[in-house]
Amino acid sequence: MPFIANTDAQKADMLAQIGLTEAGLFADIPPELHCGALNLPEGMPEQKIRRHMAKLADRNATGLMSFLGGGFYDHFIPAAVDAIVSRSEFYTAYTPYQPEASQGTLQAIYEFQTAICRLTGMEVANASLYDGGTALYEAMMMSLRITGRRKVLIDQTVNPIYRTMIRSYSSNLGVEIMELPFRNGKADREQIARCLDDQTAAIMVQNPNFFGCIDDYTDVGEMAHQRGALLVVSTYPISLGLLKTPGAMGADIVTGEGQSLGMRVCFGGPYLGYMSTLMRHVRQMPGRIVGRTVDGQGRQGFVLTLQAREQHIRREKATSNICTNEGLCALTALAYLSVMGKEGLRQLAQVCADRAFYLQQRLLKLPGVSLRYPGNWYFNEFVIDLPERADAVICRLLERGISAGFPLARYYENMEKSLLVAVTEKRTKDELDFLVHCLEVSL
Repeated sequence: MPFIANTDAQKADMLAQIGLTEAGLFADIPPELHCGALNLPEGMPEQKIRRHMAKLADRNATGLMSFLGGGFYDHFIPAAVDAIVSRSEFYTAYTPYQPEASQGTLQAIYEFQTAICRLTGMEVANASLYDGGTALYEAMMMSLRITGRRKVLIDQTVNPIYRTMIRSYSSNLGVEIMELPFRNGKADREQIARCLDDQTAAIMVQNPNFFGCIDDYTDVGEMAHQRGALLVVSTYPISLGLLKTPGAMGADIVTGEGQSLGMRVCFGGPYLGYMSTLMRHVRQMPGRIVGRTVDGQGRQGFVLTLQAREQHIRREKATSNICTNEGLCALTALAYLSVMGKEGLRQLAQVCADRAFYLQQRLLKLPGVSLRYPGNWYFNEFVIDLPERADAVICRLLERGISAGFPLARYYENMEKSLLVAVTEKRTKDELDFLVHCLEVSL
């Protein structure tokens, strides 16, 4: 029997051999779910389909001067990172269930965990999760298990994409999620104190937050701990080259999006979620954790120490059914951090902050442009208010080859004129000046 029916005769022969008509193949599908004839075009030869796909790809706007941020950033990636992770022994590595055959992969994961702990100031990290949003959701679920409570407070300056994901994943879990309004672009302590009670499992915040504002949540952590709740902090890893770590703020669980650690902004993924916590919470942490040990002859070795997933233990005891080991992405992050080094990461963060400050000061000299949340410290991202709708300005600047930023009205009310602008080390002074010039003539 042919594997693919290329002709009507072959199709009829296949149906005859199984004793069905073509309509009979779909008899078990309710009629209201039928989509009708698909009217697919005829197949094309490989050379023709390549040209067709290239034509479709050319419709994407590439090579733009990007000032987009909002959780995903256009950083430079050293060539050594791609050279390392593209090696076949890494690129094709499978889940390391057999430690005797997977020492290289296990050691890489162990070192990734170590790097995340040092970066966040925490005691233990897992082998990674899907992305920053699902990592924050997992932190919420982890806090519910630790405290035995069902209420969570989440600040509205947390990435709105993450908040949407959290509500979607937990919609049928009986979790009370309270989103707290902010004040001048930062978490409102009075709102937190008013809503925090003995049923609260966690307070969830972000630093720098979605508006780029830097905050010190030490006081929020103290408020949470006094009521038996946890402090969960989502972080932008590059900023930790300069900023106070979540661990130093008293955080109980730290998560973040690892895309900026050597991964390209690539149509939404694949990306990397990281998570770290305190050792006393390790048995409630989802995913895999690699540990270092010695064998019977005293030789160093690496093993999967904890992997409390539904494949390994009773399903109702599993800590997660959506977590995974993003092994290649985690290796990419490790390679990036190793190449950059502690001092390199600090210098990178300083460059991003300095260039963002320069651009901010230039933009504020334009007529009708103002800072949305004055009086705050920013890292590499800030919000400006324009004299007209931000989305209209963005469209005009796209014609000049500039992706000017993110229109906040997509996620926040009464921000039609607000633009979120991000600056990385890839943006030169000439490019910053060019953005200012183009914005000046377009307003």
